[in-house]
Amino acid sequence: MRCLLSVVLYAVLMPSAWAAGGPEPVQAEMRGLFDADQKAREQGFAGDWDRIEAEDAQRRARVAELIAADALRSGDDFYHAAYIYQHGDRPADYLKAHALAMAAIARGRSDATWIAAATLDRYLKAIGQSQIFGTQFSMRDGKATQEPYDRALIPDALRGVIGVPPLREQEEERARLERKVAPGLR
Repeated sequence: MRCLLSVVLYAVLMPSAWAAGGPEPVQAEMRGLFDADQKAREQGFAGDWDRIEAEDAQRRARVAELIAADALRSGDDFYHAAYIYQHGDRPADYLKAHALAMAAIARGRSDATWIAAATLDRYLKAIGQSQIFGTQFSMRDGKATQEPYDRALIPDALRGVIGVPPLREQEEERARLERKVAPGLR
């Protein structure tokens, strides 16, 4: 009887995991989607961005299916999903990425604080507001920039807690990006 009760409870509590193929296959699939997302960006600004954006859309569509099936379980699942959604193409994608990063933190991925900050910055910039952590860089007229950026709102001490580099290191990174990328854009 105890065995039957255990089977019945498991069947009631785990249907979404079964529907998605169980937790292990979902974790492996999410890791694969994340790895593909990161690999697509290895060439930086020199990548085939039309192809990358099309593949990004396919990855987001698959992650959306997994979210709808309530198949994401672990901090790793939510962490990987946040990275995939941050490479979206509209503000709602970035805001969803931020929520996914927060879920990753809640599920034990303390290193997801950086992606939480980055997705909030990306969202803010997408809606015409200033980023607040300084995670987003872009190229304008051959120059690397983080603008618009409200450097005064978040102190370096809080940036450090969240895993975001201090202003001095951000400026060094901006200059390094400019030296690396700008000659090819001129």
